[in-house]
Amino acid sequence: MKIEHLALQVADPKAMAAWYVVQLGMSIERSNDDPVAFFLADESGQIMLEIYLQTDFEVPNYASMEPAHLHLAFLSDDIEADYQRLLAAGATSVSPVETVGGGDQVAMLRDPWGLPVQLVTRAEPMLR
Repeated sequence: MKIEHLALQVADPKAMAAWYVVQLGMSIERSNDDPVAFFLADESGQIMLEIYLQTDFEVPNYASMEPAHLHLAFLSDDIEADYQRLLAAGATSVSPVETVGGGDQVAMLRDPWGLPVQLVTRAEPMLR
């Protein structure tokens, strides 16, 4: 089996989708108005993120969650430049770029809605 998407209930899916398209290179593959939902594909076109709002359910407080509990990780070819660009676009820093075990570089931010976003440059690729 293959993962198709991860779904997240968010307060403002339209604005969040637009930010992820511009800032993280995602593309909108499908959207609808009831409930408001966007399916965003990463640049590989192999993994999607669904961001939606169903008013019958509470929106989780992502800003209060420990990033180790939940975060979206994006591969970066230039982690320092991407980190600075996302900060300029409204993200907030959780931890700056650092090199961790095995030589990977990582940085943790929160998008403008509080969702933890990790940037990573792998010393050795993990995916085929």
